[in-house]
Amino acid sequence: MYVIVEIQGQQFKAEAGRRLFVHRVEAERGASVEFDKVLLVDNEGKLTIGAPVVEGAKVVAEVLSHVKGEKVIVFKKKRRKGYKKRNGHRQSFTEILIKEVVA
Repeated sequence: MYVIVEIQGQQFKAEAGRRLFVHRVEAERGASVEFDKVLLVDNEGKLTIGAPVVEGAKVVAEVLSHVKGEKVIVFKKKRRKGYKKRNGHRQSFTEILIKEVVA
């Protein structure tokens, strides 16, 4: 059994026991969080598609850690003008463990 769940604007395939890296969730380490925007449920081949969400379905997860992603370099340049700008960015992620899928 798996579900497609929307977490902070992004869609993820969630199954019990799976680890996901999602955009930073404001929760303490070890805390339990619930996501109720379930868009699709696949229960042994039987599909349930929400319009826009499946009623009564939710995903329960545990926050494992807060990490930062790899550095991305942003480089801007305008040729023949002497303009160069270099900037770096590291995205904050939260590692979660899917404990239970309620559908």
